[in-house]
Amino acid sequence: MGIRLYKPYTASTRNRSVSDFSEITKTKPEKSLTSWVFRSNGRNNRGIITSRHRGGGHKRLYRQIDFKRQKIGMTGKIISIEYDPNRNARIALISHQDGSKAYILHPRGLKVGETILTAPDAPILIGNCLPLKAIPLGTEVHNVELRPGAGGQLARAAGSGAQIVAKEGEYVTLRLPSGEVRLISQNCWATIGQVGNVEASNLRIGKAGRMRWLGRRPKVRGVVMNPCDHPHGGGEGRSPIGRARPVSLWGRPALGQRTRQNKKYSNKFIIKRRKSFK
Repeated sequence: MGIRLYKPYTASTRNRSVSDFSEITKTKPEKSLTSWVFRSNGRNNRGIITSRHRGGGHKRLYRQIDFKRQKIGMTGKIISIEYDPNRNARIALISHQDGSKAYILHPRGLKVGETILTAPDAPILIGNCLPLKAIPLGTEVHNVELRPGAGGQLARAAGSGAQIVAKEGEYVTLRLPSGEVRLISQNCWATIGQVGNVEASNLRIGKAGRMRWLGRRPKVRGVVMNPCDHPHGGGEGRSPIGRARPVSLWGRPALGQRTRQNKKYSNKFIIKRRKSFK
């Protein structure tokens, strides 16, 4: 993938960049693998806003991604690489030996015409899926399962990948994209390689309207609100927040406060947290 920069012929194009979509080989999705999904726009069942700053955006068709890689022991051929509006990674359309088709996350370096395999004894090649116990140390993987058979949940964003750093007993130690080091069952499956579209994090939105296309509504700083609307609000003119440290709308610390539950069941599997606080 590459990034295309705009010449600053307007104020909004001065700091705007888009993907060049050079890896895309097909523009229309496979109709049998798409469906309509209701978008709540941050409202609950009564229509009350429970997640702020959401709503609008362009219409989307959901592409049904095979995170479980269900065709075990059957090779698949890459037909096309497509754009997915529901994620920042690209997706690849696979045609299996039995004629069925499926979408998978597009691994970096996988090209149209190549074949992939999902099997316990599959070779260590980009795009192949196999259990963690069969993958050698130091290999970069993505679409990693948290529980055997549940489907891939970790390292699915564009450019992300987890590294296998150790194996001991029933567990494999993975270094996740966030820096967290975690134990995963050796029976969980993962896909070899890194997710493609690695330059996605370098894109610059450039203008507010582009965020509206993505379904994001404007945000307002709490310090300019009234005291009934935010703890930072109120005061005469440009006044400080009036607190020892910034807080959220609900009065909880906004910077550096850990929000993970202390008694969460999976704490015993985390060897190193993703970030250390003072």
